[in-house]
Amino acid sequence: MAKPIEVTDATFKSEVLESTVPVLVDFWAEWCGPCKTIGPVVAELAQDYEGRLKVAKIDVDRNNVIAGQFRIMSIPSLLFFKGGEKVDQVIGAVPKQNLVHKIESILG
Repeated sequence: MAKPIEVTDATFKSEVLESTVPVLVDFWAEWCGPCKTIGPVVAELAQDYEGRLKVAKIDVDRNNVIAGQFRIMSIPSLLFFKGGEKVDQVIGAVPKQNLVHKIESILG
């Protein structure tokens, strides 16, 4: 059963930017209520798109280099990467269907 992988400042490049499949990265923090709301949705997406989409989580409190690089000001922030480039972004806890729509457009 697929589940989101934990990414750090040190592993971001290899896990996200160099990924051979598109990646959804959930920027979150332990203290963030909306992050806890969307967490189960992100986990479901990891299962739903296993093999077609990599789903990753990065704790902004422990990994502020990457959070700063992508100017993460509000969490949860979900960034979509394809071919090493950021191609889309969603800020806040949104319904699963909104994320599915974005994922389907990225996967083509």
